[in-house]
Amino acid sequence: MLDSYISVSQLNNYIRDIFNSEVLLQNICVFGEISSYNISNGIAYFNLKDENGMLQCVLFGANNFQKPNIGDLVLVKGGMNYYVKGGKLSFNAISIEPYGRGQLYEKFLKLKEDLESRGYFAESRKKKLPERVRRIGVVTSSTGAVIRDIIDVTTRRNDTIDIVLYPVKVQGIGAEHEISSGIRFFSDYEDIDVIIVARGGGSMEDLEPFNSEIVANAVYDCKKPLVSAVGHETDFTIIDFVADMRAPTPSAAAEIVAWDKSLEIGRINGYVYNFEKIISNKLKLLIKDIDFCYQKIDNLSVNKLHECYRSIDGKISKIFNFDKKIDNALNTIEKNEIKISGLNPKNLSSMGYSKVIKNSKVVSLSKKIKKDDKLILSMIDGDVNCIVE
Repeated sequence: MLDSYISVSQLNNYIRDIFNSEVLLQNICVFGEISSYNISNGIAYFNLKDENGMLQCVLFGANNFQKPNIGDLVLVKGGMNYYVKGGKLSFNAISIEPYGRGQLYEKFLKLKEDLESRGYFAESRKKKLPERVRRIGVVTSSTGAVIRDIIDVTTRRNDTIDIVLYPVKVQGIGAEHEISSGIRFFSDYEDIDVIIVARGGGSMEDLEPFNSEIVANAVYDCKKPLVSAVGHETDFTIIDFVADMRAPTPSAAAEIVAWDKSLEIGRINGYVYNFEKIISNKLKLLIKDIDFCYQKIDNLSVNKLHECYRSIDGKISKIFNFDKKIDNALNTIEKNEIKISGLNPKNLSSMGYSKVIKNSKVVSLSKKIKKDDKLILSMIDGDVNCIVE
């Protein structure tokens, strides 16, 4: 039955022989933009891209050539090779040389310059991260290591902090619209203290959504503090410059945002220990003061106590004398009240006396009254008008 089947190695060797025998696929000169470049044991693994495609490349003896930057446009010579063990097709480069900056990188630089001139990167507009974060809003993919790393680091540092995920595409068509929507959602989410926008490393085209103006505008308009954690430590994107803070990795972003509960507990325990120590020392001093007071009391002589008794007796005698003075004063007041009552005009009126008024003035002598004078007699129950005959 197996006679009609071939092994994987046979098929891969056959595919390799096809590529090796094809003259047009050897000694090729290719130009493109560097979108990723990594060296391991002197071998460079990089991607070349243009507007419509990408080519995986391998360069042996990479240390003999100048290392290109992401976004550089380069000229590469080599041929196509099919790796039998891995079953991968790649371009084996024998040389690489710079040609100029790529279109993607030029686009990045142009947008960066434009946004900087408009004040998007100004430090004065950037918000400080809160010291005590209760809830973090994360804009990233719902799958992959990024969200797991953020959750793991945050939980390890402080298991009381909540994490709310807004799942988005982090690369590909429409990713920038989803990312900006996530940022704007959390910007208006009342219970979110800080936002983390994150994704893992990748080529420049993979990170392109984070180099878009629509994402930059969403970050610029965001009302909440925002931390950018896009790519690896060496990757820089537009969002990194607009964000309130840049973290080199998603895990580092969680380290920055999540305050360490154990340190806080240790600090509180330190305060408690210091307070206990202060209170204990205070109590010891108070006990010493009390003991000293007891000794002073015990050392008071009998003469001192008698002197106090005499002083008290003298004060009591003064109080008794003062009471007599008060009684005398009350008697005097009572006598004066009787005298004043006798001089009260109303009391006199009740005895038949009346007040004589002439021309609005009181008349006390009869010689001041003449015939035909108009007088007013003021009595206890009213006034009487009269004429003197």
